Amino acid sequence: MSTQEARYFEDYVVGEVRDVGTISLSEAEIIDFAKKYDPQDFHTDPEKAAASHYGGLIASGWQTAAAVMRPLVDSFLDSASSLGSPGIDELRWLASVRPDDVLSIRVTVVDARRSNSKPDRGILRTYIEVSNQDDVMVMTLNAVNILTCRNP
Repeated sequence: MSTQEARYFEDYVVGEVRDVGTISLSEAEIIDFAKKYDPQDFHTDPEKAAASHYGGLIASGWQTAAAVMRPLVDSFLDSASSLGSPGIDELRWLASVRPDDVLSIRVTVVDARRSNSKPDRGILRTYIEVSNQDDVMVMTLNAVNILTCRNP
């Protein structure tokens, strides 16, 4: 968010919905990632993937989740206030991601509250939806982030 004014915990409002960008994964990116981190044939071998029940190469869900982070960091979370995440509450891979699919990312703020134990920071809960160019939802997740407050 380098082109905008810094955002702190107080700037994230429950109900806010933001489209944060798009991503796309090429066949080469899918294969390279999978060979390193998720070496299943339907991620690494186009011929074997074509013969699988997927009918073609698909991206690892882990790669999709990792790739979604870039637009989130660029357009939603702010390095001025982000302290990372203690984890996610739920992650669902709902449909296969194919090479060169264009994935759109939407974030909804579902909860924002000050930390009881560390009042200089807040806990932000978001619902993240990722859909492809055909408006098919491919992934959802409920994320938790810790942010510093502007006014502790």
